[in-house]
Amino acid sequence: MEEERKNKIQEAQTDETRPGRKQGRLTRGLINIIGGDLLSKHAVLNNVPFLIFLAILAMFYISNTYYSEKTIKQIEKIKNELKELRYQSITVKAKMLDLCKQTEIAKNVELLGIKGTTTPPYKIFYSKALLKKETDTLHRNP
Repeated sequence: MEEERKNKIQEAQTDETRPGRKQGRLTRGLINIIGGDLLSKHAVLNNVPFLIFLAILAMFYISNTYYSEKTIKQIEKIKNELKELRYQSITVKAKMLDLCKQTEIAKNVELLGIKGTTTPPYKIFYSKALLKKETDTLHRNP
């Protein structure tokens, strides 16, 4: 009996002297979340302005994402429109080059009754003295 008593005393002493295992920060946090103590603590009430700030920041982030997607869609639409207009421009330019050829102009003018000249163009040579003489006579005799 005395031995049992000594064993109990020794066990009690070893329990008291044995350092208790400290709960880690992560373990305490996990226990608080699971137990529901997290939302009932005073610390949450102190952080309400910060939580509101985070919510507003999240709304700005979401709106910025929608705005950027909308802008990208507009850019793609304008690129496609530009490509189509470029194709139209090339087509019209090619038609205009065909219509501006001398033979095409001559065909279109003949329909109006105007005929082209058959004599080739020639160069007129003049001298400066002759030109000056004629301009002086024009100015004197109107």
